[in-house]
Amino acid sequence: MREMRGSLWFYRLYDVAQDIDLAAAEKILALYKPVSRMRLSKVRPRALEIKNPPLTVELEGTEVTLNGKTYRVTASARLYDFGVLSILFKLELPPDMSYEELRSLAVAAGEASSLSPWFAAYRDELIQQLKPALTGEGFTGFVEDFLIFFFQDWPCDWDPVPLLLGEKEPVSQAMRQEVLKNLFSYSDDQIIITWDAAFIYDPSGSTDVADLLEFANAQLLELRYYDSVLDRELAAMYDALEEAGRGGYRRLRQYRSIMRRLMELMVEITEVTGRIENALKVTQDIFYVRIYTAALKIFRVEEWLESIDRKIQVVERNYSLLSDELITHRFLMIDIAIVVLIAFEIILWLFTLK
Repeated sequence: MREMRGSLWFYRLYDVAQDIDLAAAEKILALYKPVSRMRLSKVRPRALEIKNPPLTVELEGTEVTLNGKTYRVTASARLYDFGVLSILFKLELPPDMSYEELRSLAVAAGEASSLSPWFAAYRDELIQQLKPALTGEGFTGFVEDFLIFFFQDWPCDWDPVPLLLGEKEPVSQAMRQEVLKNLFSYSDDQIIITWDAAFIYDPSGSTDVADLLEFANAQLLELRYYDSVLDRELAAMYDALEEAGRGGYRRLRQYRSIMRRLMELMVEITEVTGRIENALKVTQDIFYVRIYTAALKIFRVEEWLESIDRKIQVVERNYSLLSDELITHRFLMIDIAIVVLIAFEIILWLFTLK
């Protein structure tokens, strides 16, 4: 039987800023730790375009307890210029681990809330160190977690599906087929992607697919955050409109203030979502295009984009309605001024007749 050689990769992704100046962050972190920019190893230079490659920093490892056993993990972090901090724990698996032990560990890994304090400690330390490089810094509460089963040697008689589902019980044929719909293979490798986990078997040890999946999760996190921002702003807009409607003549001034905020919001959200969408483009590598496109679909990134677009349209409609009301009011004032001038001229004419 083929020996197992692999690891579990635990990700926590946090929204920590509106923007991260990666050049400034690199200067800060290079004083303490090894840093590098993300670069996929198997991709030709022109096959993939990353506008501003994320910054990776090596962190001190630690020990964590899962399923009653203590494991040593290596830690690293990655910074994305659109405001995401990703922290990764890699837990090396013993080569003599049995499939049943691995399956039991997979169930525990899916419920690994005990790791949260460790991730939070690394997150808070990095935010503190990186303050000069962060715009609008601060943890907003938005988190994505993801788990990768990464193997360079994988016994052919082992089943990856229960690991991905984190299930102790037998998996039905229908569920197995559903999971295996997102199976990809280029040569002797194998990748299976689900909503919150992935299985990667790559004898070469390339981390390219893992990096693409992390990038897609970072994009998902930011889109979730800005969708929430729009929800808050729309609620605030309706409250402001209701208050302005009770303001008599002052409402026009309040409408102008609301319109300025709506315009700023449309520009900000459109610019940010465009930057998130275009942060990574796979142009020539068909295999990676398939994986990246599938990941975006599985993570429902398109649905979040559509949700944001619908809310932007609501903002635009309200802007148009307010603009129409102000224009109507302006024309009304012009009409009143014309009537007053005509009346004034008539009165002057009557005085000249006396």
